[in-house]
Amino acid sequence: MVRLPLTPAQVAAGRRLGSALRTARAGRDLVEIAVAAGISPETLRKIESGRMPTPAFGTVVALSRALGISLEELAEHWQPAETARRTAS
Repeated sequence: MVRLPLTPAQVAAGRRLGSALRTARAGRDLVEIAVAAGISPETLRKIESGRMPTPAFGTVVALSRALGISLEELAEHWQPAETARRTAS
């Protein structure tokens, strides 16, 4: 299966998501959070840095739980409400 290249908007959304996760980690140990989420520390590094802009939904769920941040809040970083309203119209 061939995967289509990500759009600039998807890459930007991934960077916002990574930044939000890094902020939510707030100095807590990256390895500790990765283990709690059931992912490798390298995967968490890639997500936080934007090098993995479209992590799997299960990964995002696990990170939200490990960090104590709601999926709704993470979704807001991925697609801000203003953008969501514009694309729905």
